[in-house]
Amino acid sequence: QVQLVESGGGLVQPGGFLRLSCEASKIIWGFNYMGWYRQAPGKQRELVATITSGGRQNYADSLQGRFTVSRDNAKNTVYLQMNSLKPEDTAVYYCKVATWTNDYWGQGTQVTVSS
Repeated sequence: QVQLVESGGGLVQPGGFLRLSCEASKIIWGFNYMGWYRQAPGKQRELVATITSGGRQNYADSLQGRFTVSRDNAKNTVYLQMNSLKPEDTAVYYCKVATWTNDYWGQGTQVTVSS
């Protein structure tokens, strides 16, 4: 079993930035991807960005250019750098790790963009 611990959420003003981190409790061997999803109130959970164990990135079309996903395999950690934040980015952000056989989710971290 893999536990995921997210950090870095909070309250930020429009135009600001945040960096989310998600650390996995153990090394994940083999092909996998790590990434971020978000869920705003009253909406379905949606893809933000993912990155494979080989470094290939995938973004939601509307977020590419403002958000950057990265990972440090030595630290079992995935990051999400969020720039030029907008009020519509307000959501709970969830970390996910997917392997060939299992999906693991974090508990979520709240991001609120408001003046």
